[in-house]
Amino acid sequence: MINVILFGPPGSGKGTQADFIVKRNHLTHISTGDIFRKNISQKTNLGQLANEYMKKGQLVPDQLTIDLLENELDSFSDTNGFIFDGFPRTIPQADAFSTLLKTKNMFVSFIISLEVSENELVRRLLRRGLESGREDDQNEEIVRNRIQVYEKQTSVLKAYYLNHLPNIVFSIDGERTIEQISNDISNILSTKQG
Repeated sequence: MINVILFGPPGSGKGTQADFIVKRNHLTHISTGDIFRKNISQKTNLGQLANEYMKKGQLVPDQLTIDLLENELDSFSDTNGFIFDGFPRTIPQADAFSTLLKTKNMFVSFIISLEVSENELVRRLLRRGLESGREDDQNEEIVRNRIQVYEKQTSVLKAYYLNHLPNIVFSIDGERTIEQISNDISNILSTKQG
């Protein structure tokens, strides 16, 4: 079983690369945002609890997020592994996630971070905003703020993982072509599997 944590700021191409990894390695894509939406729409007990926080504009507490994540992992008994997209986001989440995986006799195989400069991210997101009509991608100040929030959260997490699991953390230059990045990731996953 392969379990991959994929980090990347908004505009880094994380979604595109996650899709490639899922298809190539037959993994299950886990996004906490998707899990929240699914549980809310299905009116599960945990989903309704999460919705109470979200309606107030509050972050869903870490333990509730972990409980939702655990249910999701349990629903996929037949998988080659998981790709965790944008999770964990904080050190308490990383600690709780590590504990959860241990209880399931699972472990993280790879941590891949897509590295893209702020100016390139801003350029990509503003272009995406024009093409898609997404309002939050059309305002440079908002775009830069989202990138800063991401950097504050994940720079700490990268250090956390480099300290705890240094042999499985990989930084990828995300300013090249989609194919070059995808090939790099594919090479990392195949060398470690063998």
